[in-house]
Amino acid sequence: MFCYQCQEANNNIGCMKSGMCGKRPEVANKQDLLIWVTKGLGYVVTKLRKQGISIAQDINSLVSHNLFTTITNANFDEKAIDRRIELTIEKTQELRELLKDQLNLPKACLYNDLNRENWEQQARQVGVLSTIDEDERSLRELTIYGLKGLCAYVKHAEVLGKIDDEIDAFIQRALGDTLTNLTIDELISLVLETGEYGVKAMALLDEANTSHYGNPEISKVNIGVGKNPGILISGHDLKDLEMLLKQTEGTGVDVYTHSEMLPANYYPKFKKYSHFIGNYGSSWWNQREEFKSFNGPVLFTTNCIVPPLDEYRDRIYTTGASGFSGCKHIEGEIGEEKDFSEIIEHAKSCKPPVEIEKGEIIGGFAHNQVLSLQDKIVDAIKSGKIKKFVVMGGCDGRQKGRNYYTDFAKALPEDTVILTAGCAKYRYNKLDLGDIDGIPRVLDAGQCNDSYSLAVIALKLKEAFGLDDINELPIVYNIAWYEQKAVIVLLALLSLGIKNIHLGPTLPAFLSENVAKVLVDKFELAPISTVEEDIATLI
Repeated sequence: MFCYQCQEANNNIGCMKSGMCGKRPEVANKQDLLIWVTKGLGYVVTKLRKQGISIAQDINSLVSHNLFTTITNANFDEKAIDRRIELTIEKTQELRELLKDQLNLPKACLYNDLNRENWEQQARQVGVLSTIDEDERSLRELTIYGLKGLCAYVKHAEVLGKIDDEIDAFIQRALGDTLTNLTIDELISLVLETGEYGVKAMALLDEANTSHYGNPEISKVNIGVGKNPGILISGHDLKDLEMLLKQTEGTGVDVYTHSEMLPANYYPKFKKYSHFIGNYGSSWWNQREEFKSFNGPVLFTTNCIVPPLDEYRDRIYTTGASGFSGCKHIEGEIGEEKDFSEIIEHAKSCKPPVEIEKGEIIGGFAHNQVLSLQDKIVDAIKSGKIKKFVVMGGCDGRQKGRNYYTDFAKALPEDTVILTAGCAKYRYNKLDLGDIDGIPRVLDAGQCNDSYSLAVIALKLKEAFGLDDINELPIVYNIAWYEQKAVIVLLALLSLGIKNIHLGPTLPAFLSENVAKVLVDKFELAPISTVEEDIATLI
C-alpha cells in the first residue's frame, strides 16, 4: 500500500505497510481502486453531459458516496468497499454505451472485471504512485483529497434534500480530468477551482442544516451525565441524530454527542428533546478510553473511527459512509427512515455512562449568531478592545506536538478572540479564557462542515469596514489539519484570496517541494513554528 492523504502519514512520507489510522493494506488498495473506477465514471458522465444527456441523481450520489467512503477513519470494511467498486463498474459500463464517441477513453472507463480476486492486482497498478512525476502527482492528489472533503459536505446536504447539479458536475469533471494529461498550470487551476466549489458546497450544507434545524444559537452544553443508559453518537450527520432522537423518545434511553457531533447541541430544533443530555468526552482520538467509560452503544455516522478495542467492539454501530468489519452496520438510503431499534434495545441493557467531567461549555457562534453581534464586535475593534481575531479551525489529532495549539491559545493576548470550527477546538474550548465585553474569547462556529461560517464572518467584516482586500482585516489564520475535510477548507480559504495561513502540525506529505513553493509564493502559506515565534509573527 501507499497512502499519504492524512497528517499522520508515516514519517510525513506515507504509510506503506499499514495505515497509522489502522487501515490494512488490502483496504487501502481497494480504496485506491474505488477512486480509480470512480474517476472513470466521472469521465463518462462528463462526456454524456456534453452530449446533452442529463445525469440521474443516483449517479451523482454514487460518486460522492464513493469519495466520502475513502476519507480517513471513515470505512475500514473491505466488503463494503468491494460492493461499491462492483456497483461503480456496472454503472460505468452501462452509461458508456450511451457515448457517441467511445474512442480513446481512459482505461478507468473501460475496466469491466467483476472478479474480485483480480482487484488486488489491479489496485496496485492504479494507486497514488502510478503517477510518476512528483509535482503532477502532488497536484492530482491535492485535487482528489479536496474533492473527498467536498463530497462529505455534498452528502450531508443531500440527506437533507439539498442538491446542486452544478457542484456534482464539477466533482465528476474534476475526477475525469485527473485521468488526462493536464499541464502543471492546468492542474494548479483545477486545485483552486476545487476550492471555489468547496465554498459553494459549504454554503449548500449551511442552507440545508439551518433550514431544517434553525440557526445555531449561543448555547451552554452539559458535559456531565444523567442517570439513564445512553447512546453516544459520533461523526457529523445531523439527519442520523434527528432520527435517533425521535426513535429514543420515551424509551428511557438518553442520547449524548461525541467529538464532531458536539455542535448539534447548538441547533434549536434538537433542544426540544429532554433526553438529549449533552456532550460526552472530547476529540476523536480519545475514544478508546471514553467509549469504555460510556458503557452504552456508540453510533458512528461518519469518521473518525479508531479501530475499536475488543472490550467494547460489540457496542460499536456504523451507518452511512462509515463502516468497520465485525461491527453492526445500520442500513438506510437517502430519504429512508433508518431503523435504530437494535441499538436502542442494546442501550437498555447497559449501565449508565460513568461521569468523566462536570460543567458546561459554550458554543453556537455560527455566522448568523456572530453577525447579530456585528455592531458590538465592530465597536470593540474600533475601540481597540479586540485587536485580532485568530481563526484556529480544523482537525485535532493524537500527536504530542498538538499541545502547541493549547499553548498557543493560552499565550494569546487578552485582546484577541479565537474563531474555531472542527474538532481542533477540543485543544482549548474548555480553557477559561474569559471574554471581552461579554464576547467570549473562544467562538465555536460548529463542525469542520461549518467552516463556511468563518468565511462569511470575515467577508461581512470586510464589508462593514469598507475594505477592498480581505487580508486587511484584523484576522489571522492558524489552522490545524488531519484529514481531507480540512484540505477542502484550506482550498476554500485560498480560493477566497486569503493569505498568510499558518498550517500545522506539519505540512501535508502530499505537497511536493515545488508545489509547496507555489503555495508559499502565491498565498504565503507557512508551517507553524514555536508558540513564541508564531505569536510574534501573527499577533
